[in-house]
Amino acid sequence: MKVIDTGLPGVLLLEPKVFGDARGFFMETWQAARYAEAGMPERFVQDNHSRSRRGVLRGLHYQLTQPQGKLVWVTRGAVFDVAVDVRRGSPHFGRWYGCQLDDVDHRQLYIPPGFAHGFCVVSEEADFFYKCTDYYHPQSECGIAWNDPAIGIDWPPLPEVALSGKDQQNRPLALQAPDDLPVYEG
Repeated sequence: MKVIDTGLPGVLLLEPKVFGDARGFFMETWQAARYAEAGMPERFVQDNHSRSRRGVLRGLHYQLTQPQGKLVWVTRGAVFDVAVDVRRGSPHFGRWYGCQLDDVDHRQLYIPPGFAHGFCVVSEEADFFYKCTDYYHPQSECGIAWNDPAIGIDWPPLPEVALSGKDQQNRPLALQAPDDLPVYEG
């Protein structure tokens, strides 16, 4: 497995070994010892799967009192995936990293706790999988506006963006109450 530096400490882009031939391919999507060597926690407690159509944008989400680290990848289609450092006091506060994840390269992205996460679907449809280091806790879920000009995420062009009602209510990072942001622990 190849680990690629993203410029944001703790955010890891991973290229697992994929073994393919005329029959198809095989790859490990998770192996505790190997991924721990890469800098990820050994403990994941929840797996999630979403399917979305072109133009769906989910995010930018984070959990305040039960922060989740996420290992994410796409098994069908393609998404543009983004991590944003929203940890109050972080030297990288407000910086983002984005990359395409798809069913061709099979890359994975690890987003540590304290980062907001989101993605938009750039193929006709996409199946998106993620492993989480803590359980989903709706009472502690927070969101940042996907199009916050101060963050300046360079989303790929889409004919339309489809957001959930909840994500339409997300506010820019600068308008978040300090107590609604995770704290950088250095």
